[in-house]
This record gives sequence, C-alpha cells and structure tokens, in this order.
Amino acid sequence: MSDFLERLTPKRFRKKGIVIPVVRLHGQIMSGGSRFKPALNLASVAPMLEKAFARKNSPAVVLSINSPGGSPVQSRMIFQRIRSLAEEKNKTVLVFVEDVAASGGYMLALAGDEIYADPTSIVGSIGVVSGGFGFPELLKKMGVERRVYTAGENKVILDPFQPEKEGDIEYLKTLQLEIHKVFIDMVKDRRGLKLADDPTIFSGLFWTGQRGLELGLIDGLGDMRVELKRRYGADTRLELVSGARDFFGRRLPGVGLSAGGTEQIAAAALSGLAETIEEKAMWSRYGL
Repeated sequence: MSDFLERLTPKRFRKKGIVIPVVRLHGQIMSGGSRFKPALNLASVAPMLEKAFARKNSPAVVLSINSPGGSPVQSRMIFQRIRSLAEEKNKTVLVFVEDVAASGGYMLALAGDEIYADPTSIVGSIGVVSGGFGFPELLKKMGVERRVYTAGENKVILDPFQPEKEGDIEYLKTLQLEIHKVFIDMVKDRRGLKLADDPTIFSGLFWTGQRGLELGLIDGLGDMRVELKRRYGADTRLELVSGARDFFGRRLPGVGLSAGGTEQIAAAALSGLAETIEEKAMWSRYGL
C-alpha cells in the first residue's frame, strides 16, 4: 500500500530517500498463541514478512531480532520463509540483534545476509535443550495412583508422573543430537568461511556481540539507523511493518481464543501463566 500511495503522489511532494521495511521478531518462539500471550511463530510473522518483501522500491528488508529461542521447528520455518522471499524478491536481508539472538533466536538471525549486533548483545547458544518436571514422589504423598493403558511399549516414554528410565533419556538424547546437527549444518552453510576455528562455537555456549564478531557469528557491531543511513544515504527512512489489526486498530495475535465459558477462559489464563514462567526462565539464562 505504501508503494501504491507513493506512486500516486506527485514527484515534487514525495519524500526523498530510500524506505527500508523493518520486521520485528521479538519474543519466545513457539507454536500456538492466544490473546493472553501472542506467540512468535510462522503463522504470526508470515503476513509481516510478505508485506515487507513486497515493497518493490526497497533494496533490503531489515529484521530486528530479540529472542532467547524456543521451538526449533518454528525457528526453521521462519528462517526458510525469509530465505525463500529474499530469493524470490531479490532482496538483501539485514539482521540487527537487540538484547539477544540465542538458540532459535540465532537460527532466525542466520536468515540474514549480514548480521549486526550491539557489543553487549548476546548471540550464539548453538545447541538443543529439553526440560520438564517429574512428579512421581508428589503423587505418592498425595495418595494418588497413576493408571495408564497403552498399545505400544513406548507410548508413555518420558512420562513426568513416572520415575525416569535410562532408555528414555538415551532416546531423547539421540533426538537432540539429530536436531543439533541440523542447527550446526545451518550455521556452517550460512556463515561459511567467516566462522573461526573454535570448537566451542557449537557447544551451546553464548557470547557478547563483541566476542560473536571475533568468532564469525556476526558481521559487525552497530546501530540499525546509523548503519542503514551509511549504506543507503542520509535520507534513508525506516518503516516498521506491523501485523494485522482489527476494526478498532488492535493487533490481532496469530491464534485467538474460541468462544467459550469461564472454564475455557480460566484454563487459557493458567496456560498463559505457565508459558510466562517458562519464557521468563529462558530470558533469565542470558541475564535478562
């Protein structure tokens, strides 16, 4: 729409300078979402990405990333959509990291042709983590007996209400190693010879932007506005691409709550609380 309106405006009234669309990829990466807690996933960001890459007169699309990670599936899907659009529209993708681009957040950053960060940003954490809680002793204290009936000997693998089993843990680790390899291959493919010869890069450690530059995880240190004006000229303007909004101008989340009674609303609120606690734990890993 911005391109269309600009073409309708007489040249003498048009603003000078190149306009660069900016898409914010902020928050924990996860499927689903609700009005209580919108999620960062392909469904929620795809419309913004399509809108940004559709801007014909812009030579580049900027991604502002601030994410501690989350779902590897959603991270890869967003990454793949960005790269597909970049090739289809012949656009340069520039990534600017704010507080953190770690784990799945760094996977998103890999979609950039160039990655910039602040010297104090956190980048990396190229690894895979799974977490949860176990409750078998709690059930005993409460006098509750767990009863599960299955067809298939592994249908209750990693059941949090049963004691851990060595076989279950080993199986989970094989899955983690497979996902980790996919992540490592993505980093090597996108960063190539820029990577330093350092065995800790793929160990799951994370670093400041300054150290990330030395390791080849990013291309430079700098501020989005300053870098874009340096690259495209002093008259360059940044245009934030926002998501869809309703009739009253309120932003619509990727997934909304279905109509229901107070039980559904309460369940959604409790689920949102649990997700908030989990997300807080993820950010806390990086001192945020």
